Amino acid sequence: MPLIPVKALPHFENMIYLPLLLTVLELDRAEIEKGTFKLKGPYLKIIDTAILRVQKELQETTFFLKRNNMKVIRKARDSMFTDYIFINSGFEDHRRYLNVRLRNRTEELLHLYFTNVGDSHQIASN
Repeated sequence: MPLIPVKALPHFENMIYLPLLLTVLELDRAEIEKGTFKLKGPYLKIIDTAILRVQKELQETTFFLKRNNMKVIRKARDSMFTDYIFINSGFEDHRRYLNVRLRNRTEELLHLYFTNVGDSHQIASN
């Protein structure tokens, strides 16, 4: 039996990717506010909508993990990898993610949140 149930893995990964995505969106929003765009409003609205959706999904993920006695801890990070510990009912599953993969998946999710502005389904689980 695996340490992490298959249905829980997307929630664990949401706890990795959604905070990264929020950071990117908040930094991009600040850059647009400082930028010399003639019409900042539409860009800020798209980013604000994405931020709200990511925050909502992150909140749902947090509730799911707490309800099921699960936790994600970021341990070590070097130039190539970031190590995470997934805790499920006292059992630890150590996972190592390539930083390039973290960046690429965050970019994929950013694209999904921007292109599916009206879609209310969970995106990060895709």
